[in-house]
Amino acid sequence: MPSDITTDAEIAADERRSGLRTIQKVGPYLWPADKPWIKRRVVIAMVCLVMAKVVNVLIPLLFGRAVDSLSGEASDLVLGGVGLTLAYGVARLMNVGFQQLRDAVFARVGQRALRQLALETFTHIHRLSLRYHISRKTGGLSRVIERGVKGVEFLLRFLLFSIVPMFLELALVAIFLAWLLDVRFVFVVAACVAVYVFFTFKVTEWRVRLRREMNTQDTDANQKAIDSLLNFETVKYFGAETREAARYDESMEAYERASIKTQTSLAFLNFGQSFIINAGLIAAMVMAAFGVQNGNLTVGDFVMVNAYMMQLTRPLDLLGWVYREIRQSLVDMGEMFDLLEQPQEVADKPGAQKLAVATGVVRFEDVHFGYDPERLILKGVSIDVGAGQNVALVGPSGSGKSTIGRLLFRFYDVSGGAILIDGQDVRDITQDSLHDAIGVVPQDTVLFNDTIRYNIAYGRAGATHSDIVAAAESARIHDFIQSLPDGYDTMVGERGLKLSGGEKQRVGIARTLLKNPPILILDEATSALDTETEASIQGALKRAGEGRTVITIAHRLSTIADADRIVVLENGLVVEQGTHDDLLTRNGRYASLWHLQMQDEEAA
Repeated sequence: MPSDITTDAEIAADERRSGLRTIQKVGPYLWPADKPWIKRRVVIAMVCLVMAKVVNVLIPLLFGRAVDSLSGEASDLVLGGVGLTLAYGVARLMNVGFQQLRDAVFARVGQRALRQLALETFTHIHRLSLRYHISRKTGGLSRVIERGVKGVEFLLRFLLFSIVPMFLELALVAIFLAWLLDVRFVFVVAACVAVYVFFTFKVTEWRVRLRREMNTQDTDANQKAIDSLLNFETVKYFGAETREAARYDESMEAYERASIKTQTSLAFLNFGQSFIINAGLIAAMVMAAFGVQNGNLTVGDFVMVNAYMMQLTRPLDLLGWVYREIRQSLVDMGEMFDLLEQPQEVADKPGAQKLAVATGVVRFEDVHFGYDPERLILKGVSIDVGAGQNVALVGPSGSGKSTIGRLLFRFYDVSGGAILIDGQDVRDITQDSLHDAIGVVPQDTVLFNDTIRYNIAYGRAGATHSDIVAAAESARIHDFIQSLPDGYDTMVGERGLKLSGGEKQRVGIARTLLKNPPILILDEATSALDTETEASIQGALKRAGEGRTVITIAHRLSTIADADRIVVLENGLVVEQGTHDDLLTRNGRYASLWHLQMQDEEAA
């Protein structure tokens, strides 16, 4: 079918692209121009590798000659039977020694490459836009990185020290067999290797598709598990444990089917490889046996042929296993490299300067924006926020209030118009300097699963204990922290679940105060709190805004009645702005929202 042909072509193209990306990503780490010590280690490791293979090829020869000497068929050998036996033992020891020295020398190179690539991936993920992170599931993302890093680790270890040495060993064995015995043995070896490689590659390509399906089901099951655990309370509220278990089991059932196919195909591959290797072994041994009977070969030669053929089974077995794992690793790494190639939606311009905040004046000039190009959220918004002013943004859900805050922080770029801070377009300055200048207290403060000290100190790198305490006191949470058995070393739990909503908000405010930004965004910072807690938090928020330019995004209008100016948004447009009293006097949209909320509060 045409669709199947298209799918196969796309898969093949993806696989080629994955292989090329792997070489491009891994190669520079193994031979960096600015790290001569890495080059030295790689060279030493390769020398050890060659020495190990040369010694390994000599082992069957020494063994065969020892047999001939001990059986009396070759009594003129210099070392004699005992000497050859000792040489055989020393050669085996040297082979192992060179291999271990190779691994020890290369270990630092491999681990450094792994660490740098993992760091590059981690850093790149943090550079990606909020839009990307909203659309991806954390569980699936973490599994993609985990499998990708493991794939890179395998590739570094086995591509360099398995594939290349295997072909070197095969070439040396062929040379020795042709030189010492008969060229016909080389033909047997070559035929065995050719059939083995063809069979292995063909079956492995089929198994790669099965592995891809298994990975997809594994990622889906992992996503469902993490989503369910992150929403533990919601699951309990709705008594949905059975539903969640059934949903998870459905994904695991699909993974089970894919896994069974993968394991069954592996059994077929292993049996086929064993059949081919043993057929080659039997053919060579029969030829050697005829040679001994005819008097052309000695018993030692017969033993040597057996040893060489048995020795060949190890690299051939390794070829099948390594090729399988490399192909599967490329599948695993494909998603991670796709992640690395994911473009940054928001990036610094070449030569972008740092933001210089003199007064903190913020200006939105005819701003247009939509998360979907087909559906604009903001349709020409112009707002001026003077230095040190507290300007509140209000309006119904979907009017664009929170979007304005995200645009100012430059989670997204405007599609039309401009956002200026002290006359500087936020698109022309570095994101780091912009983020340093803006503090955000969101509606739901999310804390790290660490101590209260760590979470407050997150506001400023290198903050001292006295700085942390001062911020906590300003946020009116110091006394509460001191009342805890472990004080500032109290663990807050995942996402801060061990603290109440008000306590989490105060920690978030303290964290922002420690950052000490000239511009502050309060994004519905109290809308999720009860009235009493909200009233107590309001005092901390007012102190946080002292001497700063503040943009307050509010749902509850009573919290922004004393703002310097209130901007009313509706359908992505500014429909009113003024002080609280002015807007009530106009009896327009703001007055309508105010009266509705007052009626709701009275009814409550």
